[in-house]
Amino acid sequence: MKNILFLISLLVLLSNCNLNKVVHHHGVHNLNIKKSKLKVNETNINDILKIIGPPSSKSTFDNDVYIYIERKTSGSKLRKLGKKILIKNDVLILDIDKRGILVSKKFLNKDDMQKVKFDENITKANYSKRSFVYSFLSSMRQKI
Repeated sequence: MKNILFLISLLVLLSNCNLNKVVHHHGVHNLNIKKSKLKVNETNINDILKIIGPPSSKSTFDNDVYIYIERKTSGSKLRKLGKKILIKNDVLILDIDKRGILVSKKFLNKDDMQKVKFDENITKANYSKRSFVYSFLSSMRQKI
């Protein structure tokens, strides 16, 4: 009787286990499919917001630049101690002119990110102990 009860409880516990990997999704779903619906020099801001939604990041220089991100990660096998694996990393950069029309679109995937060159120069900070605030406070201390 105890063996049957033990087997039933073990079966119930194991039936709740899931062998599928958990995929963590961040950003816009199916970005690759949605970008194909956008047409350069035809699509406007309202169409973009309706098709894709609000941008992940937005900047304004000469033209508006909307940046959309899609990222998928999953846990790795037990031998790598659950380290996250990058499955998908897509970025869509939309350049919009002053009239609100899509001027250009650039799509970068995970492989394109490896080809991006970064500048190796380092900007040095020009800090000194004798900053304006330090000088001002020390002069006030001397006057008091």
